[in-house]
Amino acid sequence: MQNLLAQIHPNRWTFLWDSLTAISMHLCAAALILMVGWWVARRVARSLNRLLTNQSRMDATLRPILCDTSLWGIRVVAIIGALSQLGIQTASIVAVLGAAGLAIGLALQGTMQNIAAGIMLLLLRPFKVGDSIEAGTGTVAGTVEEISLFTTRLTKSDGICEYVPNSALWSNSIRNYNRNPTRRLDLEVEISVRDDVDHALAALRALAAADPRALQTPAPQVMVTRFDDSTAVLNIRVWAKIDVFWDMRWDLARQVRQTLNDAQCGLPVRTRELHIVQSGELSEAVMDRAASHPRAVTQ
Repeated sequence: MQNLLAQIHPNRWTFLWDSLTAISMHLCAAALILMVGWWVARRVARSLNRLLTNQSRMDATLRPILCDTSLWGIRVVAIIGALSQLGIQTASIVAVLGAAGLAIGLALQGTMQNIAAGIMLLLLRPFKVGDSIEAGTGTVAGTVEEISLFTTRLTKSDGICEYVPNSALWSNSIRNYNRNPTRRLDLEVEISVRDDVDHALAALRALAAADPRALQTPAPQVMVTRFDDSTAVLNIRVWAKIDVFWDMRWDLARQVRQTLNDAQCGLPVRTRELHIVQSGELSEAVMDRAASHPRAVTQ
């Protein structure tokens, strides 16, 4: 009996030692696969990014999406390889990933909406990198710097970086200021109604036509839009290319005042007429009414 126990104990410790050694080897192999997979994924993504950056035909909008896809594709392969080292079958991995994907999709509906919106933005291309856009009521506005699966990175006019969820862009109207090559400039000018309106219209029309940045087709227009109190509101409409639009706007706004001064049109002074009833006249009116209707006054 003692000989039998002496044979069992060494075999048991040997079995435990062999099992621990095998598990440790599999764990080390899985960790090594993950480390190498993460390193290879980063190197491939960076190399692909540099390669696509040097390609003039490659759209800057698609570059980050392709890099992210390659990065996570390699990482998923590394994760599957690491799990296989732990003895988990591939079919089980696919089933687990499917169930996990369904659970994550239900829990992160907003994130899934951002991914779907990002895919639609890439397919339909309402804007691209470098375009100046405005979405919704104007709360989201800026120059597009990068479009990813989850967010779109914008640079606002004051230089602040803003990350906008793709679903916020896709669910609202998007105004792209760079899509069309030309844009109309509308500039309102006020003059007094006592000035010669026709003379002011001719002077402003000559100013707009003389600007070399103004397109002749469609021709510049100047018209009277409305009258406010003692003020006539004029509107200058000029078409220009988008790359010189803002420069022309600031220059015209600066030159309009001098042009109106040369045309003998001064700044408008808003006036209103007030009719004041004197107290003496009011008392006489009340006495006349009392004489005509004594009962009304008594009540």
